[in-house]
Amino acid sequence: MTGHTLGRADFDVIAGWVEPGHRVLDLGCGDGSLLKRLIETRGIQGWGIEIEDANVLAAIGNGVNVIQSNLENGLADFAEGAFDHVVLSRTLQTVRHTEGILREMLRVGREAVVSFPNFAYWKNLRAVLDGRMPVSEDLPYQWYDSPNVRFFTLLDFEALCAQMGLAIRERRVLDEKGNPVEAGDDRELNFLGSLAVYRLTRAR
Repeated sequence: MTGHTLGRADFDVIAGWVEPGHRVLDLGCGDGSLLKRLIETRGIQGWGIEIEDANVLAAIGNGVNVIQSNLENGLADFAEGAFDHVVLSRTLQTVRHTEGILREMLRVGREAVVSFPNFAYWKNLRAVLDGRMPVSEDLPYQWYDSPNVRFFTLLDFEALCAQMGLAIRERRVLDEKGNPVEAGDDRELNFLGSLAVYRLTRAR
C-alpha cells in the first residue's frame, strides 16, 4: 500500500472533518503521520493498518497503535460501527477489491474518508495524448513500478458511489499544489483537479 508523507494537502482536509475525541481507523497508514497529527491536534483515539514492515516500525515510533495486515483480507477483526471515521488516503487505487473495501469501511465506521489521484486531471490527459503514462505529484510512479492497479476519475468514483448507494457528504478537489479547485461544473472540476477527497456515509 502507499505510505503517508508529511505536509500533504489531503491531510489538512481530513483533519478538518475530524472532531476532538473521535475514533479513527487509518487504512494503509504508512508511517502514521496522519494519526499522529490527529492525536496531537484533535485528541482522537487512533488505530492504523499497514502491511510494510518499515512503515509499521515508523508508525510505532510515532506513537501510533498499528496492526500489520493486508487490506485485501478485509476488516473482519473490527466490530460494526467501531469507529467514527475510517480513512483510506491515496490508497484506493492500489486495492483490488474496491467495492469490498468501501463496504467494509462503512460497516466498521460511521463515515468513510477517501482520497485518490484523479486520472482525468488535464496534465495526466496531456501525458497520455503525448504517448506516455502520466507521472505527477499525485501519480508519482513510472508505469513499470507503480503499486496502482486502478486508474479512475472523480466522475467514475461518484458513479460507483451512486451504484453502491453511498452518500457523498462532502467533496474537496485539489490541484497539484494542494490548493482547492473552484469550477463551474463537475466536468470542469474533473479536468482541473489532481487529487480528490471524499466524505462518505451509507445512504439513509
